[in-house]
Amino acid sequence: MKPRFEDTIAAVATPPGTGGVGIVRVSGPDAPAICRVVTGACPPPRQARFGAMRDAAGETIDQGITLYFPAPHSFTGEDVVELQGHGGVVVMDMLLGACLDAGARPARPGEFSERAFLAGRMDLAQAEALADLIESASEHAARLAMKSLSGVFSERVRESATALLDIRTFVEAAIDFPDEEIDFLAESDIAARIEVVRTRLERTVEECRRGAALRRGLEVVLCGAPNAGKSSLLNALARQSRAIVSATAGTTRDTVDAEVRIGGVTINLVDTAGLREVADEVEREGIRRARDAASRADIVLLVVEPGDDDGAALARLVDPLPAASSVIVVHNKIDLVDERPPEGGAPGHLWVSAKTGAGIDALEHALLERAGPRAGTESIFLARRRHVDALERCLEFTHAARMECDAGYGELMAEALRLAHRALGEITGEVTSDDLLGEIFGSFCIGK
Repeated sequence: MKPRFEDTIAAVATPPGTGGVGIVRVSGPDAPAICRVVTGACPPPRQARFGAMRDAAGETIDQGITLYFPAPHSFTGEDVVELQGHGGVVVMDMLLGACLDAGARPARPGEFSERAFLAGRMDLAQAEALADLIESASEHAARLAMKSLSGVFSERVRESATALLDIRTFVEAAIDFPDEEIDFLAESDIAARIEVVRTRLERTVEECRRGAALRRGLEVVLCGAPNAGKSSLLNALARQSRAIVSATAGTTRDTVDAEVRIGGVTINLVDTAGLREVADEVEREGIRRARDAASRADIVLLVVEPGDDDGAALARLVDPLPAASSVIVVHNKIDLVDERPPEGGAPGHLWVSAKTGAGIDALEHALLERAGPRAGTESIFLARRRHVDALERCLEFTHAARMECDAGYGELMAEALRLAHRALGEITGEVTSDDLLGEIFGSFCIGK
């Protein structure tokens, strides 16, 4: 049974500031009555009506358009009224005040979307995708958020959940009805079916990791020895002077950040202190921060000078580094020497000149390739960290289920499958808690 709220909420649904149009949204059982108090009449469903909007004293606040969406065919699944007036801060405050005087209460952040979720109008992953769509920092992020909002990601999760439920049903039936002599370990090929689910989950996890990186912006950390040209390279990628460049070794003592957009993807560049063995306490702290930043990076650019063949000696100073697939060795200062890539190329290595700009386009392309979410990539979802965590836990439980299956422990396998199924339910909200809902919807803007 869907929850039915007894109270009616109202909020300004457009950003604060001055604009041509501003919207006050009202949702709940008293929305039509409040509309009649403020505008004099409630228009027919989904038909725009122009007229005056008045306060509790009958004074005209504004003239604008009123729309009415009766339950259940509305965003929240409740009766919803939208009052569209002129987009001034004072006008919107007065119009909202009139709705509150007529019986509504102020909406909490994200309460409209929360009611839509509780009414079954969208699942939890779709609700989060709605917030991501509003906050998109790039065109590609907006497209991927819309993809998740349309239910593509949720459907992928449900496919895995359904497959797990089918396996659970068979296993638990075999346990509950031993007299039927169902040999679920031999006859049903349970192990193979679990592996099919695991393969699907692994693909989804990888896609979600890339989507999560795209959502927050790709973290790219520049590491290297002093005077390797890290600061110059950051300035070249940022197309502006963000970091101090000096011939004096150890100029960069702390991390320097710059946010850039490459190919529609937001990339957070982080310049770090030069890696070397030093006695100076301040520079040593800078090197510690450099190593820490590298360990958390999505991609590390290991910047080396001419003559350093592969950066292996330098890499030993950065511990731990991300996976090898997330490290690019950048051979800088090719304008000073006649150094070129070996014949046939060298995977994971690039040759550039931060001074002249040579090779910078190739480096940007490589960053996009490593990032994964390129324009036209159809299989990436704009996911959140909690989605990745839930999928990874599901993988762990399915691995445990496979081990118990091989050992012949049906009850333990059934419990592992139950926990895996529950982890997937956390993504769409089929399994959730009030604390989780409060955390998610509390991050939404008021009016959404």
